[in-house]
Amino acid sequence: MIELSAWAWVALAIAAVTIGISKTALPGGSTLAIALFATVLPARTSTAAMLLLLIVGDVFALIAYRRHAHWPTLLRLAPAVIAGLIAGFAFLAFAGDGIVRRAIGVILLVMIAVTLWRRWRKGRADAEAAPAGGILLSGVYGTLGGFTTMVANAGGPVMSMYFLATRTPVQVFLGTSAWFFAIINLVKLPFLAGLGLFEGPVLLMDALLAPLVVVGALVGLRVARRIPQQLFERIVIVLTVAGSLYLLF
Repeated sequence: MIELSAWAWVALAIAAVTIGISKTALPGGSTLAIALFATVLPARTSTAAMLLLLIVGDVFALIAYRRHAHWPTLLRLAPAVIAGLIAGFAFLAFAGDGIVRRAIGVILLVMIAVTLWRRWRKGRADAEAAPAGGILLSGVYGTLGGFTTMVANAGGPVMSMYFLATRTPVQVFLGTSAWFFAIINLVKLPFLAGLGLFEGPVLLMDALLAPLVVVGALVGLRVARRIPQQLFERIVIVLTVAGSLYLLF
């Protein structure tokens, strides 16, 4: 087992609960968990460890929202996502741990910038016509989503931005996201296994943290409509920025 301090375990426990909540109540909100995992663990190890916990959360997301997916959207995204996954795999295979660690920090900061831009744009976009989800839009977001999810499990904010840009209704947003990440995370398993990232200590750690993902998912399902989302997003943004800067410097 990787030697971790008590505070490191607390950080991982918070991250695990956050993963569960993000899967059932706040799509894309797992950026805080990404920052915590990458801060506590070696960068490549954090990507593998988080993937298994994300798959646990995917189960609950599918239970809640599986009937609302829009499959034509998923099929339109598929080619670009596959290209992004392959690019991300090549990056992980050849980049050193320090480079991956900084890359995660940069990716997270970019995702936060996108999120802030989206919040600023939201009020103005309400008055505009809904843009079409064309090939160019799906190609850009699909490729970036595939790359970021392979390298840092950080595809959530990218795809949330895509679904918002195409004015996807809320229930369809949640259902399509649930299927998208459930499929993508399963596809990523053999890639990361091929890099030898699922070692015994990682599996044991995930076994200890998985129940907390379940707790978070159940909490998310129960209070999804009661959580003051704006406050929660602000907390996630602040903590993620802090974690990203720590990874960079």
